[in-house]
Amino acid sequence: STRNCPCKMSQLPPKSPLASLVSEGMNSRVESLDNLSMDSFWLEVENIKQSTEAEQEECSLADVKTQEEGEAEAEWLQDAGLSDLLGDHASENDNIVLLSTLTKTQAAAVQRRLDTYSRSRRRKNKHPVRDVRDIFGVVSSEETAAEKEESSPDQLWHNLRTSNVPRKTQDYSCTVRNPGKEEVFNMDVAYSEQAAVLLKGSFLSESRRLKDGNTLTKFKTPKGRLGLTRIGDLSAQDMKKIPTLALIELTALCDVLGFELKRNKAAKLKTTEKRLFGVPLNTLLENDQKLLPNTKVPLLLQALLSCLEKRGLETEGILRVSGSQTRIKSLEQKLEREFYTGLFRWDEVHQNDVSGLLKRFIRELPAPLLTAEYLPAFAAVQNIPDLKQRLQALNLLILILPEPNRNTLKALLEFLSKVVARENNNKMNLWNVSTVMAPNLFMHKGLPNKIPEGKEKQLAEGAADVVRMMIHYQDLLWTVSSFLVAQVRKLNESNSKRYQFCDKRIKNLLRKIHADKDKVEKNQAEPSKIVTVHASLLLKDSLEVHLNNATRVADVLRQFQKNLCQNGWNINTVNLLKCNNSMECSNLLLYEVGGNIGEHCLDPDTYLLDLYHINPHAEWIIKQNPSYPRMF
Repeated sequence: STRNCPCKMSQLPPKSPLASLVSEGMNSRVESLDNLSMDSFWLEVENIKQSTEAEQEECSLADVKTQEEGEAEAEWLQDAGLSDLLGDHASENDNIVLLSTLTKTQAAAVQRRLDTYSRSRRRKNKHPVRDVRDIFGVVSSEETAAEKEESSPDQLWHNLRTSNVPRKTQDYSCTVRNPGKEEVFNMDVAYSEQAAVLLKGSFLSESRRLKDGNTLTKFKTPKGRLGLTRIGDLSAQDMKKIPTLALIELTALCDVLGFELKRNKAAKLKTTEKRLFGVPLNTLLENDQKLLPNTKVPLLLQALLSCLEKRGLETEGILRVSGSQTRIKSLEQKLEREFYTGLFRWDEVHQNDVSGLLKRFIRELPAPLLTAEYLPAFAAVQNIPDLKQRLQALNLLILILPEPNRNTLKALLEFLSKVVARENNNKMNLWNVSTVMAPNLFMHKGLPNKIPEGKEKQLAEGAADVVRMMIHYQDLLWTVSSFLVAQVRKLNESNSKRYQFCDKRIKNLLRKIHADKDKVEKNQAEPSKIVTVHASLLLKDSLEVHLNNATRVADVLRQFQKNLCQNGWNINTVNLLKCNNSMECSNLLLYEVGGNIGEHCLDPDTYLLDLYHINPHAEWIIKQNPSYPRMF
């Protein structure tokens, strides 16, 4: 009876015939979960059922309607920033910049959607639409557009304008599974390209057998010469480009692996008179930012997590042991009245009731925290038999999430990691926490999807495994891959050059383009360079730095710190951290600003001469770390 809950978990998208070739490996992985208890999962499902039955609330999302042929592809093209390719008067002029940055597998993914969309339009006897080959420049002398099913991805890649996208010859042998050792997680090359090489070489990965959290595979992300980029290191302007690129790359990865990327159609949310529970994240943040500007995580969630961190981390069975449903409902009503007045007394609330409020807050969101559109895709990650490729898909999905959802999810996962770290006291290991939280993240009353008969166990275990990966690998998942950052740079470069075509003096324009190209080539040949680093609010004078192949960001910050001391600044004022007899400037950061990037907080291990060659027109500015108290 506990499995006939009205809140159904999102149904997994069907797998393609190619994906069935690896289903046996996936099944063996799931079967290994038999030794891991799922009692906590089904107990949580029963608690959710009881709370929803008592209220008999209506679904907060409109029913998801079945899309007609071509509608999904049209919506995908729109979300991928390629809406100008749709319609009777489609034009690639506004999309040529984005198209020119795509890799081979990404371009093939776009082409497949355009093919399907074009065929569906023809079947409906509507006005002729542009053939995909007109956009990508593929020419066929004999076959008509209606008769040709799909152009060769190799041919498409040959004709696509991607000459400026750097492509490296990469050794993928490290991706073949070597149990018991730390493995490399490559973020320099597009995931779909890596998968294509593995499939081409028939590198069959061993399916992972799920064990205790302590034995999960360790991954190391090598820092290239340009360092790593975390979510939050890029400007808001550049981060807006990331979800589009991540969607195209995720689709390309699924195409290579033979899995269908299923998305729900976005639905309008129903309004509510409440102020806290059942309120959209955007609305919550808008209200909270009126009180505290720059708030990125709802204040209520911050308060719930803070209360649990102070008094609940040591509580045995925290999150698993449910509080009183009557008390939780009463506390919810009291919070609606008193939270923003500051009169609510958290110290009078039992820890288990607070954990119940936390899970209720997540469930009562009008749309799932993982979003209605991509909840099926998160659930489908369990279908990928290879652990590294599952993490690649999760990394891209997290980048696709809207910023409020992504920030809220990160705050939740950071708290769950703290719970797991106190396992010896609270008896909640990684798997326990994952099985308890999975129903709250993957079940939503606004998405009336049915669970296929006989698939309950597989879906439950798969959902818990996805949550476990998000908790355990969250540092890796919140990294922006280097290949995506490179595509953002290419977009910015191409956009800035596109506006120059307004100049009617073509000769001057061509001369400038060649001059810029010669300048970049000259810069890349320079073994050293003297550059100027500006300081924000600290010193009026700029700092001249001599760059060579060994100069890193950390070296510049240490040199800047030395200048501060020589100019009479007190070391305590600058808030320096002494470690191993060396000074580390713990509250200062170096930013790359302008050129082909908006603003980029640099990894301390970034080699600056390499960065200069990539972006010679940028300024470098030292700023105070916003997470530290201001010094002035």
